[in-house]
Amino acid sequence: MQNLGNIMKQAKKMQENVMKLQEELAERTVDASAGGGMVSVTVNGRFMIVALKIEKEVVNPEDVDMLQDLIVAAVNEGVRKAQELAAAEMGKITGGMQIPGLS
Repeated sequence: MQNLGNIMKQAKKMQENVMKLQEELAERTVDASAGGGMVSVTVNGRFMIVALKIEKEVVNPEDVDMLQDLIVAAVNEGVRKAQELAAAEMGKITGGMQIPGLS
């Protein structure tokens, strides 16, 4: 029964660490860009866009499709980087174990 008690303590500690990490990830950010830096985005560890910058040179009313594509590309790259950040930090807590609902 001591083993079960230790396992429960470890699980509780891991859960506390995960909750703390989730709070910390909201404060951490990654940057990504598209079009050679014409569109850049900052995404936090909770996958929310916190900043978007568009250089005026890329704003062309005759080619809105290109601007839209650059925004999508930058956002997707930012989200990918934020996911990598979150997965790496979560891996430090879980020892690389894939725990449903935590990653």
